[in-house]
Amino acid sequence: MQQQTTGTFDVKMSPQSDDGGAAAIARMVLDKQFHGALDAHSDGQMLAYSTETPGSAGYVAIEKVTGTLEGRNGSFALQHSGIMNRGQPQLSLQVIPDSGSGELSGLSGTMNIRIEDGQHYYDFGYSLP
Repeated sequence: MQQQTTGTFDVKMSPQSDDGGAAAIARMVLDKQFHGALDAHSDGQMLAYSTETPGSAGYVAIEKVTGTLEGRNGSFALQHSGIMNRGQPQLSLQVIPDSGSGELSGLSGTMNIRIEDGQHYYDFGYSLP
């Protein structure tokens, strides 16, 4: 049965030094704290590319989320894929299959991210066995 939860999160992104790759590709370390029914911390890595056209860019990321979801302890991994086409966003965040551990073993789902008035929100649709 699909469940839905919404909450806020704080994110810190730390740019990593250029390792000689293409200058337009940025690499960042992600550090997030989720609040609400998902009470968890995550660490992740992101690669992003910005074009010369304002509002056009893309990114991919993977993060490991550790904490509690509706009181169930464990961890899982999220995979991000985002495109910004001249200001129009397309974003996909999915739980990586079989990444759930502990009481979150078997977790599946998708997450949406919203930013409103500078605050980050998540909408998480998920299923647990």
